Amino acid sequence: MVRTNPQRRQALLDASIEVLARDGARGLTFRAVDKQAEVPAGTASNYFANRDDLLVQVGNRYYERLIPSDEAMAKARGRQTRETMTALMTEVVDRVSHFRTGYLAILELRLEATRRPELQDLLTDRVRADLDFNIRNYRESELPGDEDAAVMLYLALNWLILERLTLPGIFDDQRAAELVKTIVERAIPAS
Repeated sequence: MVRTNPQRRQALLDASIEVLARDGARGLTFRAVDKQAEVPAGTASNYFANRDDLLVQVGNRYYERLIPSDEAMAKARGRQTRETMTALMTEVVDRVSHFRTGYLAILELRLEATRRPELQDLLTDRVRADLDFNIRNYRESELPGDEDAAVMLYLALNWLILERLTLPGIFDDQRAAELVKTIVERAIPAS
């Protein structure tokens, strides 16, 4: 029987993110999740049908935790300038960077997705939806350029986040902020 206590499920998923970030996908076991969540042994197996189910639900939880605030969403809508776009992209980089364990966990999930079709489908759908959302927002921003500008921002900023979280000695905070500005200026044509 699969348990349904939403707070306990959330705590187990958050613990799973920590285990993935610390120990990698091979270290993600029900026992490790129980220990991280500080719950009795066997608890995680009561909430997830199997490891694949756990991996898929961890993928969903990662994205839930990264949902931008209503204020950030409101700022992202409508007409933009390169300056406001730089501020928006800086907020995204900061938000994702502050959830370091989540980002490391999603990297592990992406690697696992190469071997697990259900997980690959979930992540593909989720990333495609995010990218489509960003492209729509870019079109509504009235900035020059086409959807390729939004795609270039997505690709460049994701790699910047990867560098910041996996090799933090490469770019300090100031340099990362400068790079966000440069990326925006180069991806978005001058009007």
